[in-house]
Amino acid sequence: MQAAQTIGIDLPLRALVFEDSESRTWIAYNDPEWLAGRHHVGEAKQTLENMSSALAAIVQEAA
Repeated sequence: MQAAQTIGIDLPLRALVFEDSESRTWIAYNDPEWLAGRHHVGEAKQTLENMSSALAAIVQEAA
Protein backbone atom coordinates (compact mmCIF):
# COMPACT_ATOMS: atom_id res chain seq x y z
CA MET A 1 0.00 0.00 0.00
CA GLN A 2 3.01 2.27 0.34
CA ALA A 3 3.60 2.13 -3.41
CA ALA A 4 -0.07 2.60 -4.40
CA GLN A 5 -2.82 3.24 -1.88
CA THR A 6 -5.49 2.09 -4.33
CA ILE A 7 -4.34 -1.52 -3.92
CA GLY A 8 -6.04 -1.38 -0.52
CA ILE A 9 -9.34 -2.09 -2.27
CA ASP A 10 -7.99 -5.56 -3.11
CA LEU A 11 -6.43 -6.24 0.29
CA PRO A 12 -6.37 -8.34 2.30
CA LEU A 13 -5.78 -11.10 -0.21
CA ARG A 14 -8.51 -13.70 -0.18
CA ALA A 15 -9.48 -16.87 -1.97
CA LEU A 16 -12.83 -18.21 -3.11
CA VAL A 17 -13.55 -21.94 -2.81
CA PHE A 18 -16.53 -23.08 -4.85
CA GLU A 19 -18.10 -26.14 -6.42
CA ASP A 20 -19.15 -26.15 -10.06
CA SER A 21 -22.19 -27.85 -11.62
CA GLU A 22 -20.17 -31.07 -12.08
CA SER A 23 -19.35 -31.21 -8.34
CA ARG A 24 -15.70 -30.23 -8.89
CA THR A 25 -14.20 -27.99 -6.24
CA TRP A 26 -12.13 -24.97 -7.29
CA ILE A 27 -9.97 -22.43 -5.49
CA ALA A 28 -9.69 -19.01 -7.15
CA TYR A 29 -7.75 -15.89 -6.20
CA ASN A 30 -6.25 -12.82 -7.83
CA ASP A 31 -2.56 -13.21 -8.57
CA PRO A 32 -0.55 -10.57 -6.67
CA GLU A 33 1.38 -9.68 -9.84
CA TRP A 34 -1.91 -9.02 -11.64
CA LEU A 35 -2.96 -6.79 -8.74
CA ALA A 36 0.34 -4.93 -8.99
CA GLY A 37 -0.31 -4.27 -12.67
CA ARG A 38 -3.86 -3.17 -11.96
CA HIS A 39 -2.62 -0.61 -9.45
CA HIS A 40 0.60 0.34 -11.27
CA VAL A 41 2.95 -1.01 -8.60
CA GLY A 42 6.25 -1.79 -10.26
CA GLU A 43 9.02 -1.59 -7.72
CA ALA A 44 7.95 -4.36 -5.33
CA LYS A 45 9.12 -7.41 -7.30
CA GLN A 46 10.43 -9.44 -4.34
CA THR A 47 7.36 -8.73 -2.24
CA LEU A 48 5.10 -9.83 -5.12
CA GLU A 49 7.09 -13.02 -5.60
CA ASN A 50 6.82 -13.77 -1.87
CA MET A 51 3.06 -13.15 -1.89
CA SER A 52 2.60 -15.38 -4.95
CA SER A 53 4.65 -18.18 -3.38
CA ALA A 54 2.73 -17.95 -0.10
CA LEU A 55 -0.64 -18.12 -1.87
CA ALA A 56 0.48 -21.07 -3.99
CA ALA A 57 1.63 -22.93 -0.86
CA ILE A 58 -1.66 -22.24 0.94
CA VAL A 59 -3.72 -23.41 -2.04
CA GLN A 60 -1.55 -26.52 -2.42
CA GLU A 61 -2.02 -27.37 1.24
CA ALA A 62 -5.78 -26.79 1.00
CA ALA A 63 -6.06 -29.00 -2.07
